[in-house]
Amino acid sequence: MELLEIKRKERLSREEVAQRLHALADDLARHNDVEFGRDGTRIKMHVPDEVALKVELEVEDDGTELEIELTW
Repeated sequence: MELLEIKRKERLSREEVAQRLHALADDLARHNDVEFGRDGTRIKMHVPDEVALKVELEVEDDGTELEIELTW
């Protein structure tokens, strides 16, 4: 049973995406928590010392997808 799911799709510049990834990386490196928000609501999630990382790259005729997944 899924307790919570936040999905968000946006079209951003490469630099804006890099800024968001840097912010997430900084939170992971400095804190035990990461925060996500939507519609004025903030969700804080505890991240343990070890997480599983999955990186998936798909190259197709109609586009490329890079998926980064962290699980714990």
